[in-house]
Amino acid sequence: MEQRTRKNGLTNLLALLVAGIAGIIVAGYCGTLAGIAGMIFPGLGILVAAVSWFQMRMEERERLEKLEFDELARTAGGSAMFNADETEVFPAQRSREQFEKFFIPVFTVILFVLQVGGGYLLWHWLQNVIYVPVREPALGFGLFAMFGLVLFLLGMYTTSLSRLENARLLRAGGSYVMLGAFLFAYLVVDLVLVWFGYIHADLYMARALVVVLFLVSIETVINLILELYRPRVKGKVEQPVYESRLVSLLGQPGGLITTAAQTLDYQFGFKVSETWAYRLFAQWLPWLIGGQVAVLLLSTTVVFIDTGEQGVLERFGQPRTVLGPGAHFKLPWPISQVYRYATDRIQSFEVGNIQDEYSRTNKTVLWTVAHTGAEENNFLVANRDLAAVEAGGTNAPADRPPPVSLLTVSIPIQFQITNVLYWAYTNEEPDTLLEHVATREVVRYLASSDLQDMLSQGRSDAGQKLRDRIQDEAMKRNLGVNIVFVGLQDIHPPVKVAADYEKVVAAIHTKEANILNARAGALLTNGIASAWSYKLISEAQSERKRHEATALAQAALFTNQIPAYLASPSVYAERAYLQTMTHSVTNARTYVLLATNTHDVVILNLEDKLTRDIINDLKIPPPKAAK
Repeated sequence: MEQRTRKNGLTNLLALLVAGIAGIIVAGYCGTLAGIAGMIFPGLGILVAAVSWFQMRMEERERLEKLEFDELARTAGGSAMFNADETEVFPAQRSREQFEKFFIPVFTVILFVLQVGGGYLLWHWLQNVIYVPVREPALGFGLFAMFGLVLFLLGMYTTSLSRLENARLLRAGGSYVMLGAFLFAYLVVDLVLVWFGYIHADLYMARALVVVLFLVSIETVINLILELYRPRVKGKVEQPVYESRLVSLLGQPGGLITTAAQTLDYQFGFKVSETWAYRLFAQWLPWLIGGQVAVLLLSTTVVFIDTGEQGVLERFGQPRTVLGPGAHFKLPWPISQVYRYATDRIQSFEVGNIQDEYSRTNKTVLWTVAHTGAEENNFLVANRDLAAVEAGGTNAPADRPPPVSLLTVSIPIQFQITNVLYWAYTNEEPDTLLEHVATREVVRYLASSDLQDMLSQGRSDAGQKLRDRIQDEAMKRNLGVNIVFVGLQDIHPPVKVAADYEKVVAAIHTKEANILNARAGALLTNGIASAWSYKLISEAQSERKRHEATALAQAALFTNQIPAYLASPSVYAERAYLQTMTHSVTNARTYVLLATNTHDVVILNLEDKLTRDIINDLKIPPPKAAK
């Protein structure tokens, strides 16, 4: 019997190993997030099954050791060797006790760390994973169903065998085998939901598995704490601390009460399940559960609609009425259900590239730096300037399609639900349909627009035209929404060519700057030339006026000089001479030599400009006396 138990434990270990490897291969090929996340449970089951199988081997060695001791004691009589210490006579028992005392708690701590660490890494991965549609779900749920069936058959046999007293160590591995069977059935349901179009079910069911893993880790640490304070009864068969009651419950849902009774018996050290309180609780448990279900159903008859929302009341799946904000009564679930919609709130989505946290938190966004979380989506847009250049060429064929360019866009579109019945019941997945309609209209509009207009002065008009187009299409499909705003702020060339495009734009601006500088130079030159011409003309006219006035003045002077000359010719001539002399020497350097009867030679250096001090210091020596 013990040999068959050990073989079954090894079979559980190998089955979990093969199922885990095959499951991770199939889940990775199909791309199911729930499958990849769920394979951590067979991995933990492999560790638990390996430790339980090793513990069963140690107990088998202990049992054989005691049989040998009893046989020797029966044949040898009361020899002194059998009066020795028990620890010296039974080394296998001592090894098993040391294993359970030291290794099992350490292994349980390691198991807890793996559960918490695995749960944290999986949750973080699911938060940041880029969702990819599941491939070939039919193949996936076919293989998962086969794996689950094999594990279910093996698990049923193992759990039935583990009810025997000597096979208690099979429960830990057998529970993980049954959990693996239900896990594969869970993955089959997941792939069926994905196959029927519920694409987000895979992510939600993966997160549910991570939550279950965290619950199992909490139970593990609670078992460790309770193990420290649990009373020890000599001869009492102990349940391994690494055995999870929650995993056993998930693997065998029908044994809830039995599992609870065994847990209480194990923790308190006596038959709690045989007390009158426990029996009364077990007798009234169905009524308590029924009462809780009734209260839960009654709580679904009252619904509260928040401010800014509207609710659609369905009865047997058919819409009945629209509920406004406040409290309302309805029939219990699932007869009547209420679906809430935010009708006053402005909702939004983006066409093109979805902005990441960098572009939302940073005000400065460069064309040359990728600022989207995923790969950029480029849209076709016409290029009128390039078309004009190619049209002027002689080698361009007549039937050649017009040239196009690429634009990377991230267009936020804001809308508000105006008719909740149209929004909820006219179309399936109206939010997705509205995104597709907006994307199609954006593609159509950009393909008929000009690149330069979209990047410059045509943005505001383009936003209004796009809003009108999307609104018209939404009304044709009875979506019941009002398009509030279409923004064209984040439009730029693809990042790979943005630097070259900026060079072209810089060259265009440089050309315009040079043209403006040339025009400014022309205006400056023409202005200066006009000013100089005006100045020269004005000076010439002024000079002419001066000469004319001088000539007239001289003529008048001459007319007035004749009577003066006739009156006294000698005085007039002397006066004219002196006036001319005074006018001539006014600003000229004048040398006055007073001595006339000397033969001295005075040399004057007319190259230097003599100052008044030099003239003052100039002294002419007196004439020498005649001998």
